[in-house]
Amino acid sequence: MSRLSDVLFTALAPLVWGSTYVVTTELLPAGYPITASALRALPAGLLLLLIVRRLPDGEWWWKSALLGAFNFTIFWIALFVSAYRLPGGVAATVGAVQPLIVIVLARVFMGQPIRALAVIGGAAGMAGVALLVLTPHAKLDAIGVIAGLVGAVSMAFGTVLSRHWQPPVSPLTVTAWQLTAGGIMLVPIALVFEPALPPLTLNNWLGFLWLGLVGGAFTYIVWFRGIAKLGPTAVSPIGFLSPLVAVIIGWVVLGQQLSALQMLGMAAVLVSVWVSQMAQAQKPAPPEVTAAKA
Repeated sequence: MSRLSDVLFTALAPLVWGSTYVVTTELLPAGYPITASALRALPAGLLLLLIVRRLPDGEWWWKSALLGAFNFTIFWIALFVSAYRLPGGVAATVGAVQPLIVIVLARVFMGQPIRALAVIGGAAGMAGVALLVLTPHAKLDAIGVIAGLVGAVSMAFGTVLSRHWQPPVSPLTVTAWQLTAGGIMLVPIALVFEPALPPLTLNNWLGFLWLGLVGGAFTYIVWFRGIAKLGPTAVSPIGFLSPLVAVIIGWVVLGQQLSALQMLGMAAVLVSVWVSQMAQAQKPAPPEVTAAKA
């Protein structure tokens, strides 16, 4: 596949993640965010393990556990704390700092150069997300902001280390290991902090199946493949498409209003993704050649 094809294929993941809000609010029982996260991760991870029939070995036991914690356990819990403590727009905007964190971590762990165009793309994406989801009456909450930053840092570490360590297995196997590890860690937290689920309706089952099989297993196979093919600094800004799709679904499915500022935000998000990909496609400047002295 060409680089453009890899980018477009990777974009399927955040496009699907954009449906998470409407699926959660319209199909899942309310008030069980950590339980829903565990049910999204663990069954999908176990199903993929049955398919690949391969467990980690050696150092990949602790690496898979750490990546599962970064990409799922810590990230999802911080995401829900942020969402509960902050208006949705503020939570999404705080989380949108993640691509900028990825740029710094990729420099630290992988020695990748910090390109000005990539920073501009990340900042434009944050601005676009803010225009998409912020409201004039949004209020800040210190715990919510901290949780949002913890989630962004956690996902950034998971994204960079997934590429830096690069296990010698397929994205399918990587996804199986991480989803299972993250789900196992989520289960006891859900049991401690949330009550038991009520009897599930057909809509509840459909919602869990969508989030687990499509929004979990499929999308993370695509996402980890993208990280391996394109690198973390190219893949992370593609995640800006998720809030864009969420706003479009809210407009089409839920009848929510779409303002001129939100349309401007959509344009800013698309431009930021394009600029970020252009930055990663840049070739490094050749080293200067110093003339030898006679």
